[in-house]
Amino acid sequence: MIARDGPELQGAELHDRLTRTWSRKPGLIGWLSTVDHKEVGRRYIVTAFVFFVLAGVLALIMRTQLARPESGLITADRYNQIFTMHGSTMMFLFAVPVMDAVAIYLIPLMVGARNIAFPRLHAFSYYMYLGGGLMLWIAFALNIGPDIGWFAYTPLSGPEYDPGKRADMWAQMITFTEVAALAVSASIIGTIFKQRAPGMRLDRMPLFVWAMLVVSFMVIFAMPAIALASGFLISDRLVGTQFFNPAEGGDPILWQHMFWFFGHPEVYIIFLPATGFVSQITETFSGRSVFGYPYMVLALVATGLLAFGLWVHHMFATGLPRMGYAFYTAASMTVAIPSGVQIFCWIATIWSGRPRFGVPMLYVIGFIITFVIGGLSGVMVASVPLDLQMHDTYFVVAHFHYVLIGGAVFPLLGVVTYWFPKITGRMMSERLGRWAFGIVFASFHLTFMPMHWTGLMGMPRRVYTYPAGMGWDALNFVSTIGAFGIAIAVILFLVNVFTSYWKGELAGPNPWGGTSLEWATTSPPPPYNFAHVPVVESRTPLWDADGGPLPVMTGLRVDERETLLTTLIDAEPDVREASAEPSIWPLLAAIATSILFVGSVFTPWAVVWGAIPVAIALTAWFWPKRSREPGEEPVIA
Repeated sequence: MIARDGPELQGAELHDRLTRTWSRKPGLIGWLSTVDHKEVGRRYIVTAFVFFVLAGVLALIMRTQLARPESGLITADRYNQIFTMHGSTMMFLFAVPVMDAVAIYLIPLMVGARNIAFPRLHAFSYYMYLGGGLMLWIAFALNIGPDIGWFAYTPLSGPEYDPGKRADMWAQMITFTEVAALAVSASIIGTIFKQRAPGMRLDRMPLFVWAMLVVSFMVIFAMPAIALASGFLISDRLVGTQFFNPAEGGDPILWQHMFWFFGHPEVYIIFLPATGFVSQITETFSGRSVFGYPYMVLALVATGLLAFGLWVHHMFATGLPRMGYAFYTAASMTVAIPSGVQIFCWIATIWSGRPRFGVPMLYVIGFIITFVIGGLSGVMVASVPLDLQMHDTYFVVAHFHYVLIGGAVFPLLGVVTYWFPKITGRMMSERLGRWAFGIVFASFHLTFMPMHWTGLMGMPRRVYTYPAGMGWDALNFVSTIGAFGIAIAVILFLVNVFTSYWKGELAGPNPWGGTSLEWATTSPPPPYNFAHVPVVESRTPLWDADGGPLPVMTGLRVDERETLLTTLIDAEPDVREASAEPSIWPLLAAIATSILFVGSVFTPWAVVWGAIPVAIALTAWFWPKRSREPGEEPVIA
């Protein structure tokens, strides 16, 4: 007889058997071999925040250098490296990966699955991400860190202007992170499309799930552009191609087209998950479902589509045809419409609900205020005449940080507080949380609001110092004070995280009174997530159950890892599918691939010889396993 969950197997016996089946092996090998989305998600989150702190330290060094005119704290060369490392770390090693990290942990729980789709693939993605980050920061420590800006404009990043290996390290870091992002996106799409709980039709999915679905498709369409661009750059530098050399028929503007075709969607790849965070927090703390759910979904999809039609607004100063300027100006202003729809829906939700202003909700309020300011300045720079005046000034620096910190980091800090009890089983300190929010909100505006004025007064960005008497001195000093205020707030937040992890108040399964499925299991969740697969009958299943048990589906095996696949549109039960066992081969494949990527910086032959261990690792990874006996289909209980 095949052992399955059901009326005959429940309670402690079911828990023990599922725990044995879904737990990883103890010891270092077991830890490295895990394919549990919760463990991989935690590693992603911790690693991303380590890079966030490192990039923040670099930001403090830059702000200290710019606190007064003609400062000699660091040299121009070192400033270029620090500036490049700060931007590259924040954009490629923190902002995108941390959103993927939260999705890796939460999406399977929110859709009622026992694990993520393609479990070994997402484990491989983490090791690739870690390898790229380590390569970049080790190069920086060895004084061969990139010095070409996080955008690496040609010809300044080409071999004639940047000899050595600095630009090569940056370009290969891009390859690492894009491979990781593409792998995660495939896993997330597979999870959302085929592993949703029975009854969770597309129009019943939580808005964060919708946001990550849109973002995952954006990654698949956007990331190949930057991967190809970085490949062209490496090829120009290492094997003598001429993709970006105008003397040989190349075009440096081609780099900008390829980079920003990825770069502007990347802004929304970072922003859209944050809108999902805001929707989940707003719904829970307002005590009602999000106002205008269909319009929120349409806004997410519209933003994802429009994001690919306005990359040229980063290139208004390059002398492209004027007719194109008009089109991209219109597209840049149009993309503000779906964002405005979301803002109004959140405000309507709060207005018509019974809001509780806990720490996560405070970050939502801070996000709305800050993002609206950043959005308005974005509409300003969408105007070609105005952009031509402000393009290379600190006004753009202010706009950029208002959108990305206000639009992504504030919701992220809020959602870490919100989902912290689910991940750790403990509550964060409300008092420390309020202090951290108040300081970071005030310090952020103290840092970046003056940059609007220094930009309007003509201060160029990407400079390591400036002359006295330009009227920028006091404003730069104020910005530096604000930057250290942000650092104090981040330290308070991290202190809250660490102390709460060890000594925080114990949390129940649903301490905030949330309505989505992640709150239907214990805090933290067991290795198998759910003893029985839940059945969803509305958009707010936990509120509709009113504290009672959810309907469940039974019939999955308990002696082997097995998940339920459902249909794409209506999430009707389809087939039972084996879930991959833990394996060391994703790690070994990532190590082999990393050796190939790093070695190719120094010799093209690394691609040839490095392909052999990669092929061996992938063959072992995908080697066919024994077939399973067919069993009974799950049944509604």
